[in-house]
Amino acid sequence: MQKKVINQLLKQVLCLGMVVIVLAPILLTLFASLKTKADMVTTSPLLLPEWSKITFDNFKKVLNNKYLLIGFKNTGIILVISIFFNVMFGTITAFILERFKFRGKSIVISLFFIGMLIPSFVTEIARFQVIQKLHLYNTLGAPIVIYIASDLMQLYIYRQFISGISVALDEAALLDGCSYFGLFTRIIFPLLAPATATVCIIKTINIINDMYIPYLYMPKTKLRTLTTFLMDYANAQQGSWQTLAAGIILIMIPTILIYIFFQKYILAGVAAGAVKE
Repeated sequence: MQKKVINQLLKQVLCLGMVVIVLAPILLTLFASLKTKADMVTTSPLLLPEWSKITFDNFKKVLNNKYLLIGFKNTGIILVISIFFNVMFGTITAFILERFKFRGKSIVISLFFIGMLIPSFVTEIARFQVIQKLHLYNTLGAPIVIYIASDLMQLYIYRQFISGISVALDEAALLDGCSYFGLFTRIIFPLLAPATATVCIIKTINIINDMYIPYLYMPKTKLRTLTTFLMDYANAQQGSWQTLAAGIILIMIPTILIYIFFQKYILAGVAAGAVKE
């Protein structure tokens, strides 16, 4: 009995430790964003300033920067188009691989999984040349094409879901005169709603947080995304840590809200797709 209590206590301590590790940097950044430049020097980074000295001027300064709105707009455009095609291509490809038998199917599946295993930096030179040949360099099309083509995570999720859908539904629909297109659009795709929610949420967080691809393929100032805006803003705010902290908080807000509100869909979607009846 005593051993069980000790094990339970160790688990709780470990969980609390992980929570502290995750939340501490966010809280320190939030505290810094509410301080003046003088308070940054005189107060501990682990503490908020006095209530009367809390200021929101740092947030106002960041919000007045016109490139922040440009970053939101560009990120939104990339996000909507990339997710739309990821969902369309992912569902159609997964449906074909799970429901149809054709020569070379195992080879095609193997190639998809090999593509998932190869680190992206290994193919960076070739990918950069492809983007240039397509005349997409320094356009919003560059990250959109990369996000659609290079990440195959959605294919795995959709295949897991479709494999759990009874083939009897397909047979019944086809016997009633439904075409394969109708089968997919009217039966299979609606049943993939939990998988689609999971894909959309994970892709949204990944795209919003990505800095490498926008920075490499869209160096133009007018093509800044949220992450590249923050990077350039950090270079311009050397020494003004409180303003930079405010910018970081503003950039984090969309990702945090998305994860908080849709966390149950991520967990439910991944769990449901992992079980095959």
